[in-house]
Amino acid sequence: MFDKILIANRGEIALRVVRACQEMGIKSVAVHSTADSDAMHVRMADESICIGPPPGTASYLNTAAIISACEITGAQAIHPGYGFLSENANFVQAVEDHEITFIGPTAEHIRIMGDKITAKETAKNLGIPVVPGSEGGVPDLDTAAKVAEGMGFPVIIKATAGGGGRGMKVAKTAKDLEVAFRTARSESKAAFGNDEVYIEKYLQKPRHIEVQVFGDGKGNAVHLGERDCSLQRRHQKVFEEAPGPVITPEMRAEIGGICADAVAKINYIGAGTVEFLFEDGEFYFIEMNTRLQVEHPVTEAIFGVDLVREQIRVAAGLPLEFSQDDLVVNGHSIEVRLNAEKLPNFTPSPGRISQYHAPGGLGVRMDSALYDGYSIPPYYDSLIGKLIVHGRDRPEALARLRRALGELIIDGIDTSVPLFAALLDEQAVQDGSYDIHWMEKWLETNLG
Repeated sequence: MFDKILIANRGEIALRVVRACQEMGIKSVAVHSTADSDAMHVRMADESICIGPPPGTASYLNTAAIISACEITGAQAIHPGYGFLSENANFVQAVEDHEITFIGPTAEHIRIMGDKITAKETAKNLGIPVVPGSEGGVPDLDTAAKVAEGMGFPVIIKATAGGGGRGMKVAKTAKDLEVAFRTARSESKAAFGNDEVYIEKYLQKPRHIEVQVFGDGKGNAVHLGERDCSLQRRHQKVFEEAPGPVITPEMRAEIGGICADAVAKINYIGAGTVEFLFEDGEFYFIEMNTRLQVEHPVTEAIFGVDLVREQIRVAAGLPLEFSQDDLVVNGHSIEVRLNAEKLPNFTPSPGRISQYHAPGGLGVRMDSALYDGYSIPPYYDSLIGKLIVHGRDRPEALARLRRALGELIIDGIDTSVPLFAALLDEQAVQDGSYDIHWMEKWLETNLG
């Protein structure tokens, strides 16, 4: 087992990893920018080291600085959290080249799954069902028109290197195709430095279902059920739950088994998430995230496992602590993402926290790095915390979430807390009948 782990991240996920290290008796090293010198993960870690000024490119995305911090502190492994360098194959390769353990998949697996076209081809070859679409990238408008006409409208144009909803445009008719195609390529070039796009059939009312998988890198893998992440704003998840309200045990066993077998075949190591669109009882692969997800706590809640602990264990060469037969769904869990944002326009709201009180009680978990007097810097993502609840069933989890939101106090800044209080009053949320388009329509009507 490792003696010391460096955490190449910030905020609540960095603190999450620090806590796992403490429970395992492992020393932790927090890296930070000058803007985060008083952050909670810096205070809680055994050691801390400043790696640069506030811009992410000069600190949390600075490969040389992070590797140097490992060498200075003697850290044997790096946990990347999510975001930043967590899915950067070049970073992972550099870490491996310096004989430091990366707590996550190999650079090869990240490369395979990081390109949307290669990932789709790989998934298809591994037996995972995929969305009908173009064979590879679409180089020009004429080719795009032929592909779209062949599968029928509506279609969606996606950046091969995309993520977070950027470089994605829908063409409902042939007339929409040219603008959608050119816009998607332009956005992709600006965001990722790569204007290659591909085309898929656009499903009308799908849900976003993702399957949590975990491999030991030696040909063994399990699945930990699914999460429903269909409540989204601009393709960004805001409300996640497990198990999925419309997924039956039979569906779970079938798609979970397919995903676990697939990652086992490629000797995948660590946590991964296979994401699908789900419509009319069918699953369609869209991408695989080769890292820990923001919403991993809902899976931990219903299965009673610590995914970060397990990441560390398998990275150290130890076997999985559980088998597929050990993983039995217990109850229902919901997570809401709390952002420092001002409604109704969702504009960032950094500033000083004048008062903070986390909710508590049975089945309530608050993952946050906030504290009284902390100043949220304006340089990073607006996520400031995750409120997770667990109940015996979905109605109890919803009731517990409503109660916990009422207890939560975050003063001094604007937050997205009122959004969730309003969502809980909606029948579609109460009965779980929403799809990935529902929230955008609801926002237009209620906050537009």
